[in-house]
Amino acid sequence: MSKYNPLWEYVHQNGNKSLKLTFEEIQNIVGIPIDHSFLKYKKELMDYGYQVGKISMKEQTVIFNKAD
Repeated sequence: MSKYNPLWEYVHQNGNKSLKLTFEEIQNIVGIPIDHSFLKYKKELMDYGYQVGKISMKEQTVIFNKAD
């Protein structure tokens, strides 16, 4: 179990084809601020049927997309 499992569960349970969350929303879901380790852990999201689409440092957002 990784520190991002609550986020993966949240994205999966949302069920939308695409979901955009701010860094602040992610912090509220996970309980910790998003950091560079997110890039390593994002591969785990595939187990939930989703993938990270785009990370915007300028907008401080992450877009999650349902995997085909």
